[in-house]
Amino acid sequence: MAGFPSALNDQVAREFAASQQYIAIAVYFDSESLRQLATHFYRQSVEERNHAMMIVQYRNDYLLVRVEKEVEAPRRQFANAPEAVKLARDQEREVTSQIVALAGLAREEDDLVGEQFLHWFLAEQREEVASMSSLLAVIERARDNLLLVEEYLTHASVAAAEPTTAPPAAGGAL
Repeated sequence: MAGFPSALNDQVAREFAASQQYIAIAVYFDSESLRQLATHFYRQSVEERNHAMMIVQYRNDYLLVRVEKEVEAPRRQFANAPEAVKLARDQEREVTSQIVALAGLAREEDDLVGEQFLHWFLAEQREEVASMSSLLAVIERARDNLLLVEEYLTHASVAAAEPTTAPPAAGGAL
């Protein structure tokens, strides 16, 4: 199997793992009765699932051989809110580097269609890193009163909707 199709298979597993990690973070916030933070991360989980399904649809459209990879188990324990959100921010930074590497691999293999497909993901990752970095900054400022973060999320547009230019997701986006 060529490098780019295989790397796409790996990315599907990483996107599903990110989705599961966001569920674990959401459950942590739910257990702390921080409903806005929980809702934010449940939405992030769905978004990551949709990203995986966009890649699945791309693979299906181009009849790429599919070899499913095992999904890494999420971390489930957090000492505090900043630790949970820092994990989310670091995860987004890692996904950004993975998408950059995928785009580079597509370019290296002269797969211009694959590279163009990843342009949306590159823009999305810039937004995701900025969003998580902002949320972490707010949480660190409000460390002693997370209800302020809850209020912030109620009034701010931190969890933006997927842009309409997103690639189609296999089975439809949730």
